[in-house]
Amino acid sequence: MSERQETSCFDCLIEENRLALSQLQELLERLVPHDYRHAFGPTGRQSLGKHVRHIIEHYDALLAGAGVGSIDYETRQRDERLEAEPAAAAVRIAEISTALPRLGTYRTATLRVRYPVEGARSSLSLATSLTRELAFLTSHTVHHMALLGLMAESLGVAQPEHFGVHPSTLRHWRRNAMGSLAVAH
Repeated sequence: MSERQETSCFDCLIEENRLALSQLQELLERLVPHDYRHAFGPTGRQSLGKHVRHIIEHYDALLAGAGVGSIDYETRQRDERLEAEPAAAAVRIAEISTALPRLGTYRTATLRVRYPVEGARSSLSLATSLTRELAFLTSHTVHHMALLGLMAESLGVAQPEHFGVHPSTLRHWRRNAMGSLAVAH
């Protein structure tokens, strides 16, 4: 792959992440704080806010680690304000979305990601790239958005179109729709 193609792919990954974050902001605008904090599940440990905080803190880890060459998704702030106040979460998501394009500075940097293994004395330090981590965050974010969508739906909160649907699934749907249109004509 040429450097130009690689830059284009990198930019597309930035935009995929920004699109997911934009959809997440749309959902936050539709939520009242009570619904955002509503406890789900038999133990009551799940909430929309906890999933949103989890998403935000993964982006924070990437933004903090890219410049120093080491990403640690495990050591997060776990800021309870982000899981209790949808407005605070929306502000932080807007900041992240603005910061993501600046990661281009580190596009070719060699990175390590810390990965703890249960029962091991120390964490693994895995070689990675910013492109790989952006692809991971797209999938991670959309996965949590799918869960958020189910929770929001159970509360009667409408979701943005294609909320919680991975970009690869959207591409597949478009290809199939195009194929169906070609066959129909």
